[in-house]
Amino acid sequence: MERSKIQVLYDASHAVFSQEGLPTFQQIHYLKTLLDKIEAIDVGVDESGLCDSPTSDATVDSSSSSSNSKGLLCGHGFSEITYIHIHECDYFSMGVFCLPAGKVFPLHDHPGMTVLSKLLYGSTCVKAYDWIALDCAGSQTIGLAGRVVDEVIKAPQEPSILFPRSGGNIHSFTALTPCAILDVLSPPYSEEFGRPSTYFSDIPIPSLNGYAILEEKPMPSNLVVQGAPYLGPSIVTVDHYNFGQIDFDNHV
Repeated sequence: MERSKIQVLYDASHAVFSQEGLPTFQQIHYLKTLLDKIEAIDVGVDESGLCDSPTSDATVDSSSSSSNSKGLLCGHGFSEITYIHIHECDYFSMGVFCLPAGKVFPLHDHPGMTVLSKLLYGSTCVKAYDWIALDCAGSQTIGLAGRVVDEVIKAPQEPSILFPRSGGNIHSFTALTPCAILDVLSPPYSEEFGRPSTYFSDIPIPSLNGYAILEEKPMPSNLVVQGAPYLGPSIVTVDHYNFGQIDFDNHV
């Protein structure tokens, strides 16, 4: 039976991130190629849905790889930032953030993590920084950061890659229209293993265009993130499915 797009992405992500040592550029590029093929419907979201509640009664054709008898989530039906949890293990996590127009996901980091993201639909303003120098000696992290991105992106857009120390590891999103972002994070956030999500305020430096002082701050009290069920194709995890060795040389 043909695997769904999200199953293919899971298989490749597990093969890459569970191996010993760091992923190669070729492997990350392969994951990016797979991520670029995924659309909202492939993760159970109807991007054009105009229902009043997040859950729609709409279904897709049974011949589609995204066929789901339980219906789809309505992309335009969310009133708060909503996270759709797809998968998490020791090596990586997969999920979708759906943002209503006007909502802001504030400046936050991805400590020691590689992040692949794709804007599935909509448009958003992205601001992203990388550290130039930082001080973690006190109770709060503070330091100088260089701005990597400060622009509006609109779907369709090729996936982005954030590395632990480059690519815009500290970023924020402001939804200009209803939008959704599919993330693959490796390793996943973990308080236990020293990978918490930290929030920051940015103070631009007038004399240094493109640079800012970033200062750690508590999670904003007005940040509300709700959960929604994953209604896309089921994923068969490595515990139940042996997908063997992936030949990256023949996939790029």
